[in-house]
Amino acid sequence: MTTATALASAAATETRAIVYRTRGSKHGAITRLVSPGDLGEFLKPFVFLDLFGFNTEGGHKGFGLHPHSGIATLTWLIEGDTLYEDTTGEQGVLLGGGVEWMRAGNGVWHTGAPAPGVKRVQGFQLWVALPASEENAPAQSIYLAPSQVPQEGPARVLLGRYGAAQSAIPAPSPMNYLAVQLKDGEHWRYTPPAGHTVGWVAVNAGRLGAGHSAGGPVDAGELAVFEESDTALDFVAHGDTSFVLGSAVKHPHDLVMGHYSVHTSRATLDQGEAEIRRVGAKLRQEGRLA
Repeated sequence: MTTATALASAAATETRAIVYRTRGSKHGAITRLVSPGDLGEFLKPFVFLDLFGFNTEGGHKGFGLHPHSGIATLTWLIEGDTLYEDTTGEQGVLLGGGVEWMRAGNGVWHTGAPAPGVKRVQGFQLWVALPASEENAPAQSIYLAPSQVPQEGPARVLLGRYGAAQSAIPAPSPMNYLAVQLKDGEHWRYTPPAGHTVGWVAVNAGRLGAGHSAGGPVDAGELAVFEESDTALDFVAHGDTSFVLGSAVKHPHDLVMGHYSVHTSRATLDQGEAEIRRVGAKLRQEGRLA
């Protein structure tokens, strides 16, 4: 059964069924769970998700300068301090447990590498499709220390709002992105805001029982997509478990894709890629890009 068939044919039930699950594809230290050309079309505005993890003793030097446009990236750094730099002029150290938000907009380049002395780095990188009003806006970066990431119960609010906790990052459209930790046997219910019909979880440690959902528990390294509905999701941890959860109002635009970019039209993509080339040429003149 194809992804499209599985997602389109799920019948509505009183509890939200898991309609698709994947372990993605592994590329060295990165497991790609969602791409714009596959699940991203069904989970938009969440159009891309990587789970990354590597030991620095293996020679992994991080992620060199690379561009984006038309999207925002959110990196949830679970473990390991990293050095960052971007072409908005920001640079510094992001501590483990912190968040990097990069609204690429009309075009930006950025980079990240393990800080000196760090032995292991792990985290998730998410791409969010921007609305037409922001897809070619000036680039904006926000870096949050662990103490600046609000928490409600077991959930840290990376984007959006949950309970009384609200992220300092301005969400470009109605969406929540949470990092949740549950102890063995702990139950947790997530009630999404009205209209948040997109819903998914990705587990990075432990095993997550998804209430009455079909298909059984979601294991570490796996992403599960729930049927489109804004009804509650019930979870129980099998062993100490950590995962990220996304819910949102569905992005209403087509996904028009470049190599590092996602826009709503060919014209806005062309504009973003032109800015990427312009900034890249400047970086080469400065000797910062080969």
